[in-house]
Amino acid sequence: MKFTFVSLFPNLIEFYFQDSILARARKKNLFKLAFVNPRDFSQNSYHKVDDYKIGGGAGLLMQVDPLYNALKFIQNEEGEPYFIFLTPSAKLFNQKDAKRLSKKKNIVLVCGRYEGIDERVMEMFANEVFSIGDFILTGGELPALTLCDAILRNVDGVLGNTCSLEEESFENNLLEAPSFSKPFIFEKKGESFYTPSEFLKGNHARIASLKTTLAFCKTKFFRPDLFLEHKRKK
Repeated sequence: MKFTFVSLFPNLIEFYFQDSILARARKKNLFKLAFVNPRDFSQNSYHKVDDYKIGGGAGLLMQVDPLYNALKFIQNEEGEPYFIFLTPSAKLFNQKDAKRLSKKKNIVLVCGRYEGIDERVMEMFANEVFSIGDFILTGGELPALTLCDAILRNVDGVLGNTCSLEEESFENNLLEAPSFSKPFIFEKKGESFYTPSEFLKGNHARIASLKTTLAFCKTKFFRPDLFLEHKRKK
């Protein structure tokens, strides 16, 4: 699997893959990375890639030409890449999207900057457009990393234990149940905090039942929207 990041600031992205699970997966060649900077495709002598909006408005916009040229270059090099644009004005990315996209072979993540990307470029190239939440960031690099991380977790061999995917949040529209590690009793400042006793008895059927109940309660409290969706599909 290959990810190509289209960004004016590739250094903000590459460091993320130097440690931990994704670094090990990259060394095993489970995925490859590439970086394309639209500034390298600017025909302006100053490598300018932004300009004022037509019709007025605050801030600058990424120009059509440099980004178009960069994406056309990728298209010519890769054949049939799957272009994903990151922008706040799009559908929310979710776990189902991560699983579905993990089957793709060649994903291009296009990171906006300034006040965003000229809409015409998205119309010409975008296979999908995603947002990671109802808030604004200074650029699309963090959202692109978020998508990449979430997608790669679902690629065979990236996680050491694939069973961990089965109990994660958003499976069956439920949040993950609370988790606990040793010690069984944690004491701090005269108070004792206990692990649920059912977790210590070795009855896996009852533990699974309790986890389902706790996940149900947690979802109902923190994400009533997911709770209603779970109830609807039950």
